[in-house]
Formats: sequence, C-alpha cells, structure tokens
Amino acid sequence: MRRYFDFERHGTSYRKETLAGITTFLTMAYIIIVNPAILEAAGIPKGPSMVATILSAAFGTALMGLYARRPFAVAPYMGENAFIAFTVVKVMGYSWQAALAAVFVAGVLFTLLTVLKVRSWLAEALPQTLKFSFAVGIGLFLAFIGLNETGIVQSGGPGAPVSLGNLAKAPALLALLCLFGIVLLTIRRVPGAIVIGVLATTFLSFLLKVTPAPERWVSLPPDLRPTLLQLDLPAILNPRFFPVVLTVFVMAFVDTVGTLIGLSARAGLLDGEGNLPDIEKPMLADALSTTVAPLLGTTTTGAFIESAAGIEEGGRTGFTSLVVAALFLLALFLSPLLTAVPPHAYGAVLIVIGSFMIAPVTRIDFRDPMELIPAFLTISLISFTYNIGVGMTAGIISYPLLKVLSGRGREVPKGLWVLAVLSLSFYVFYPYR
Repeated sequence: MRRYFDFERHGTSYRKETLAGITTFLTMAYIIIVNPAILEAAGIPKGPSMVATILSAAFGTALMGLYARRPFAVAPYMGENAFIAFTVVKVMGYSWQAALAAVFVAGVLFTLLTVLKVRSWLAEALPQTLKFSFAVGIGLFLAFIGLNETGIVQSGGPGAPVSLGNLAKAPALLALLCLFGIVLLTIRRVPGAIVIGVLATTFLSFLLKVTPAPERWVSLPPDLRPTLLQLDLPAILNPRFFPVVLTVFVMAFVDTVGTLIGLSARAGLLDGEGNLPDIEKPMLADALSTTVAPLLGTTTTGAFIESAAGIEEGGRTGFTSLVVAALFLLALFLSPLLTAVPPHAYGAVLIVIGSFMIAPVTRIDFRDPMELIPAFLTISLISFTYNIGVGMTAGIISYPLLKVLSGRGREVPKGLWVLAVLSLSFYVFYPYR
C-alpha cells in the first residue's frame, strides 16, 4: 500500500494521511444534511437523497483515491444543487427526474471528453495567471463561506450586502476560539491541529448547550428506491431543455478544472509549467462520479474545495481519499453523530484554510494589466457572486479578449478560445433572476 501511493516520494505516512482524511471529512460532512435539504425543494425525497449523497461521495472519492491517487474528496457540488432545485425545477418548471437526466448527460459527455483527452487539453490551455487566480479565488471563497457560517459576517441591509455579525453570541465566540486555537496549534506544529480544533469546539459546544448533542449515534439508512434510476431521459430531447444541459455542463466543467488546479497548487502537485501531471485520472474519476450520482438520485459531483483542509494536514496521496470514502460509508449508519459538527466549528476551519490558499497571489504579475485584470475578475467575482463558475468564466473570457485588443491575439492557445466560447455560453443561457 505504501508503494502503491508512493508515500516516500510525497514525504507522508499512514498516520498523516489518515489524519488528513478525517480532517477533510469533518469539514465537508455538512453536505450529508445540506444537499438533501436543498434538493427537497425540488421534490426529491429527503431520506433517499441523503443516501444518494453519501453513496455518490463515497464512490467518487474512492475512485479518486484508488485510480487517480490524489487527496481530493468528491461530493455533490454546492451551487449546482441549488441551480437544479430552485431554477430548473421551481422556476423553469421541469421535473426533478428531468433535471437529473441533464446531470447524467453532462456526466457522460465529461467521460467521453476525458477519455479522448479533450478536457486535459483544455485544462492545459489555461494560462498560469488564471490557474493562480483560481487557487486564490477559491481560498477567499472558502474564507467567506466560513465567515458566514460562523456568524462573524452576516447579511447586511440595503447598501451594505454584508456586515459584521454579533460577536457577543456564543457561536461567533466559539468560532473565534476555534480559529485562533487552530492557528496557534499550527504555529507550534502540533499534528492534527485542525481535527483537534474541530472536535474540541464541537464538544465544547455540546457542553455549553450552544449546539444540541445528538440523541442517538446510530441509525439505519433510509430506502434508496424512491430516487434510484428515476431519470426522465426523454425530457432532454426537447430543444427547450438544451440550455439546462449546457448550463450544467459548463458550470461543472469550470468548477472541476478550477478546483483541481487550485487544490493541486496548494498541495504542490503541479509541475513547473503549472499543470497537474496525469490530470486525466482525477478528471475521469470526477466524470464517472457525475455519471453515477444522478442514477442514485443526486446532482453533479466533483472535487470538493474542502479537500484543502486535509491537504493542509499533510494529505498528499489517494490514501487520504480512501479514508474520506470510508467515513462517508460509515456515515450511512452514524449520520446523527457525524453531522452534529456545528457550523461555527467547520466554518472556522474554512477561514484558516482560506488564509493559507491565497499565497499564489504573489505569483501574479500585477504590473501587466493583461494579467492583472483577468486575475482580479476571477478572484473577486468568485466571492462577490458566491459562485465559483461565474468568477472562473469571467477570467477565461477576459484573458483572450484583452490579448486580442492589445494586438497579441496569437499568444492565445486554441484550447483557451474553446473555453472562452463555452464560458460565454454560460452567460448567454444563465438563468438570471
């Protein structure tokens, strides 16, 4: 096993990888509850949806570990689930069965494009400036999510979209305690700093009755049959359904490429040219997972940005992913306990990880407007629109556009033009409110 994952080359160990897997799982376990709650708005039964969420995450993460050998956890994407539930079903009026069919088609297309190495060709066409800005943007986005989850930052009123939260409230105070506790342990190089911080904050929250402790630890999983293989494939033959398929495809494609590159940059897995070696493998794991997810009864899956937490704990190989996959399967029976981690605990972790991920900003050439503006649009719009896809597509469109306007259009790789056209279609078909 050590040889298979090449622990020596990555300077890691079973202990370090296991700790990293636990850390990643604790920071993303919320998806077990949140994803079914969002999809319930589309009419998808909550119990079966939870089982589908867990099984799709376990399948994709195990495949990422065994085949791609990368420390990336896979789970249903936040954002895509809301798009399916609130836009495709609630606003456009399609059934959730038809919406899942769109996800399935996107997964099949991803698989074909990955096998044909088209996705890796497109990913390698991205300039280093955009790759660095993806990592920075994701880092700030994680921090912004964490600040909201902990109550340190809250929604503001007219003229002020966000404002300072009530720091006198117990959740915010516990979050700050967790935040600085993790930072202090990290400075002192204490192994498992993030896990210690999350668990200590969780149990302290139970003790102070800020968060209700679970009444039971073990429960049998609900029946999956109400969502299993319930796709409405004939619905996708309707020409009016094309924008849905295209939007799902572009959102998932951009999210996956940006997340993989951003996480790999933090883990030191990129080569000298800023590319991820054998990127087809994690992409194929992602594509197959997206194909399986709608068959089970959930939406688009992909590499989760919360994998950064495990990477920060030293996770560098697929063994980290196997630990996460095993914990997801365990969650089928221990979901009351494992989902009891409060937002002010895992939210504090996201703030810490976000701060660590902004380091690549120093590698962006701020003196060149053609490099600066696309990077700025990417980084700022990821957070300010609360949508990774919006920020990434803005950068992908603006980069070649500025090159052409400055008379340097020949420097733009063909693959980047393809990505720019796909990104432009994202805005053409985007369901604006």
